[in-house]
Order: sequence, then structure tokens, then C-alpha cells
Amino acid sequence: MAISMKLKKFLDENKVSYQVAAHSEVYTAQEIAAALHVPGKELIKVVMVKAGDSFVMTVLPASRRIDMVKLREVLGNKAIRLATEEEFKTLFPDCEPGAMPPFGNLYGLDVYADKALTDDEEIFFQAGSHIESIKMRYKDYERLVKPKVADFSTHLY
Repeated sequence: MAISMKLKKFLDENKVSYQVAAHSEVYTAQEIAAALHVPGKELIKVVMVKAGDSFVMTVLPASRRIDMVKLREVLGNKAIRLATEEEFKTLFPDCEPGAMPPFGNLYGLDVYADKALTDDEEIFFQAGSHIESIKMRYKDYERLVKPKVADFSTHLY
């Protein structure tokens, strides 16, 4: 499977400059960063969260992890937990499981971007498959997705 056609169409219609990078089949954020030869802070990982009865897409640098206490505050103290792939895989019909792009707006989802991403000029992310990723400017991503930006992560180490 190639990049999400929904994503490609959206980026092209909005005349955004982006590059598609082919790489070996990878599944974890660390493997993707290594395959692309980029630092983990520039690679966006998507973490799906169940907040009450709804799904929320969180996006953060691969070099960080969600602080559930901070995220609960950001989401208005709702009961939250990490969603399972089984629960959310049908939300992304044009994507391989676990390879959804950080464009929750294309799938009817609220998107929360960690504040640490705003430091990056360029970002990399999975684009619907485990063999291709996209590189684009963070400012373009922010303009198109309009995520709610908040501080909800901490360093992995």
C-alpha cells in the first residue's frame, strides 16, 4: 500500500510542498527515524487515545512519550486511556494498521499536537503505509490540521 490517497489529495489541493520518502518496511517510531536518518524529535508519532466515549489523535515527537496526567488535564480531566489498534483501525480505511498519518482532521478526529513539535522546522511522519513516509514543513502541517497545541509529553529517557 502506498501513501494514503486521502492525504495525498489533501496536500496537493492545498498546494503544500512535501516529499515522499520510500524506506524499508518499519513499524516503530525508532525504526522509522533510523530508516529515514532523522532525529527522533523531527519524526511525528501518532498515539490514539480514548477520552470518554471518543477517540482523540495525539501527535508528538518520537523522542517523547505521553504524560497521561498532563494529557488528562488538557482534555478536561476526562477518563483517558491509550486506545488499542483493534479499537481504532476501522477509522483509517485507507491506511495500513498502525501507519495512519497525523492528519486526524481528514478522519473526523480532534488532533492534539505536543508543544515540543513547534520547535521543528521540518517534520517526518508515516503516510498510511509502513514503507513510505512524508517530509514537510511543520508550519504547513499546523496550518492544514489546526491541531490544539498543548504540553502533554515528557522525554523518553
